[in-house]
Amino acid sequence: MELREFAERVLMGTTLDEKLKLNPSIITDSSPGTAITLPDLPGRPQELIMAPKDARGNFPGVKHLENELERGKMMHFLANHELLATELMALVLLRFPDAPKEFRMGVFETLKEEQAHTLMYMRQMKNCGIEFGSLPVNDYFWRMVSPMEQPIDFVTRLSLTFEQANLDFSKHYATLFRQIGDTSTAKVLEKIYHDEIEHVGHGLKWFKLWKEKEQSDWQAFKTYLSFPLAPSKAKGMAPFNKEGRRAAGLNEEFIRELEYSEGSRGRTPNVLLFNANAEGYAKADACSLPYSPKQAERTLDLDLEMLPLTWARRDDVVLVHQKPSLAHISYLRNTGIQLPEWVTYEESLEDRKLGGMKPWAWTSDAISKLSKYASITTAKSASPFREALPQEYFSKALSSQLLKQIQPEEQSLRCDSFEMLEAFAAQQKGDTLMKAPYASAGRGHRKFVRAEGWVKSVKNWATKIIETQGYLIAEPHFHRLLDFSAQYEMNAAGEIKLRGMTRLINDAGGRFIGSYVHSKWISGTDEKLNQWLFRDAQVMHVYRHAIPELLSKELRHLAPLTAFGVDAFVYQDQQGEFHLRKIVELNLRFTMGRVALELLKKQGATAGFYQILRKSKMSCPIQQWLENANQDISRLSKENGSIVLNDPELAKEFYAIWHARPSAEALHRFMKTL
Repeated sequence: MELREFAERVLMGTTLDEKLKLNPSIITDSSPGTAITLPDLPGRPQELIMAPKDARGNFPGVKHLENELERGKMMHFLANHELLATELMALVLLRFPDAPKEFRMGVFETLKEEQAHTLMYMRQMKNCGIEFGSLPVNDYFWRMVSPMEQPIDFVTRLSLTFEQANLDFSKHYATLFRQIGDTSTAKVLEKIYHDEIEHVGHGLKWFKLWKEKEQSDWQAFKTYLSFPLAPSKAKGMAPFNKEGRRAAGLNEEFIRELEYSEGSRGRTPNVLLFNANAEGYAKADACSLPYSPKQAERTLDLDLEMLPLTWARRDDVVLVHQKPSLAHISYLRNTGIQLPEWVTYEESLEDRKLGGMKPWAWTSDAISKLSKYASITTAKSASPFREALPQEYFSKALSSQLLKQIQPEEQSLRCDSFEMLEAFAAQQKGDTLMKAPYASAGRGHRKFVRAEGWVKSVKNWATKIIETQGYLIAEPHFHRLLDFSAQYEMNAAGEIKLRGMTRLINDAGGRFIGSYVHSKWISGTDEKLNQWLFRDAQVMHVYRHAIPELLSKELRHLAPLTAFGVDAFVYQDQQGEFHLRKIVELNLRFTMGRVALELLKKQGATAGFYQILRKSKMSCPIQQWLENANQDISRLSKENGSIVLNDPELAKEFYAIWHARPSAEALHRFMKTL
């Protein structure tokens, strides 16, 4: 029989007997013919015609393995994959008749093994009471591989991607089936695993021959894959199997890079970025001034650009100037944090479909980086591309207005002149806090100490702020007992949901030091204060209902908003009475409190502390500092510890540190040192 005739029968046959008839007695390749046109789908018996996307069956999970019927469904799923591989190998023989004879005969030998794999799975599913074709089957492999334009596309997509992923799956599941006593299925998977090593090796041989010689195997692999395929697809949803890859001939660089590569496994990814200087750009736009971040601001933006990993899901993409090292990715993985895909600003995403966009803040600098992707974002996105939020929504004036609506007895005044500021300060019994309209993390604050009168430097600062930004906000300076923040999101309908509460740790000047999160967010505070907050101040009613009701009315036209926060605090007056200042600042962006909250959820922890450290203020290298912290804060065990989120080798000045599950006593002791 001619190889072409055999391939035509396998590809276009409409019965399983035609498609799976094994081992013709004599095969020759003397008349390969001309290249065929790509068919829409392979021939199939009626019951195995591939189903539309919404009718496809789901792959049974590991927890169902002991159920015989569910094992049969799994075999059905896998049999279809083997049948698709068989059909794709027939397709490559018919699409590229001029490919080297040795390659074509190697594909033929591999095809016969795929036929055998299909038959083995069919026998196993029948033993479980499932007939092949009784469940919907998918066309995923066909859609991903069949549009190949040259033979190297075939070996890249099928051999080095899907068959390589099966090195993980088949080995892992063979072990699982042995553990539940199903040795028959385990033997099938073990046979397939050893065959897949040979299949990957065959593809690798030709891939090396056909790729650009100056490229490494890994570089070429990434080059020849196109969206929606990505290197991460070459890993199975199972433990990463280095041994099998080495046996197939893959080199150590390839294996190492693949192990730590991330990418979408099917869900359309969101694109995330960290733009730390959002308020600076909003200020510049509001004042019609150019903005050039100071050195420290640029450093903060670059050092912490990995922070979106905290609110990213596994399939998401984080834009960075420089990707973290493989060593740091490995370090983070070992902490149990699921990681996104890292893409540099120089790389392109324009050949991909995106699910949405989630920058730190929707200001002009984020717009300039994301606008080119607006056209490839799905129309049904929950977080679509949008224009920059109006600059006034990043100003302190908005917080002052909202405070007056919900708590008119609390003083806060927009001062458009220094005379207004003087008059306000004169009315206060104590000191006055002055806030620049555009600032974050407590920066841009000054205190007027009533007993000392106007110091020249403070007066000059206040006058300059009013001249350049138009006004400043004046408030009484309080003896603050507890700073906290409520974290929210708003959907497209304007409905606001409270995501959680976090405690803010600020210095004496109100500048951010860290965020403490706990499943009971008030845990560790004074019992008297605790009782007052929940009984008298009705704090949870305020932040679950009253604040969302107010904000929904005022911000509905901005919906959707992926993340925003309301900072607040409790203070004590001269008579010792507690007071809740319900709105101190509204931050229409992600916040450091939200970062801490997301980390708590990612690790399934009950408590955590997130902080930002400056390298120049540390008395020892970061690794030594972490070791000390693990002893002083977390009392290190398998369940807790202190980790640095951004790559220490890339950080020039700032470290983002997460302390998982610190004891209340140890954390309290540590905070005294801050």
